Formats: sequence, C-alpha cells, structure tokens
Amino acid sequence: MKVIKIGMPVFFILISCLFLLGSFNLPKANLGNPNGPLYFPIGLSCLLLFFSVLYFFQEFKTLDKENNKIKQMLAGRTPKLIGFTVLLGIGYALIFDLIGFLLSTVLFLGALLFVINGKQKWKVNIIVTVCFSFLSWYAFSVLLGVSLP
Repeated sequence: MKVIKIGMPVFFILISCLFLLGSFNLPKANLGNPNGPLYFPIGLSCLLLFFSVLYFFQEFKTLDKENNKIKQMLAGRTPKLIGFTVLLGIGYALIFDLIGFLLSTVLFLGALLFVINGKQKWKVNIIVTVCFSFLSWYAFSVLLGVSLP
C-alpha cells in the first residue's frame, strides 16, 4: 500500500517534468513576444510540479496512519461487497442488451441492494429498485427521447 500512496505523486512529478521539458521545445512566435507561447505551458508545468511535490510530502507523512485504516477496512466485509459489486456489474453488462434496460436494471439494482442491505430490508430494497428503475427509464425514454434497449 505504501507504493500506491507514494506512486501517484511521483507519477505526477515525472509528468510535470516531461511537460516542462517539452514546453521549452515549443516553437517561438513569429509575431509579438517570441516567448509568448511558452508562458502558459511552462506555468502549468511548474504549478503541477509544485503541487505534486507538496502532495508527495503530505502522503509521506500520513503513510503509517493510512495503512492502519486500510488494513481495518480490508478486514471487514468491504472486500466481499466490492467483489459482489464487480460481479453484478459484469452480469448487468452481459444481460443488458439481451433483456433490455428496464428488466436488467431491476435485476442488477435489486441484487445489489440485497447484497448491501440484506434480506431484513426487503421492502425498502424492492421499492427503491422498482422506483429508481422505472423513473430512470421514464426520464431517458419519455422525457429525453433516448432510445434504450
């Protein structure tokens, strides 16, 4: 996890350095200030570099605190919920064209709500599933005129 937390700032530091070097290779202007086209990209590259370095040091200071939070989160039911959500999303994508928007959305959202809320809240799950699916279908098909499968 430490590599991920520090990886993004390092990535943006490298990108900003590449953009900064690339900015100096831009052609000079023929009219007016010859360095005019360089100011904006150089300024943006310097800002990106500054904020990336700042971000790097902030993330570096909070590594140990964040790692404990991540370990606690991964110990609960969160990984199972993420896995079920990914599987349901893949299933939704596979059945979307076969059975259409309304029915596939009802099945996907219903299954997802039952996974998250459990069987105890079955009334709320069904009401939310049916209402959201119908209202989204109505908004796209009728109000916006978008053709849904």
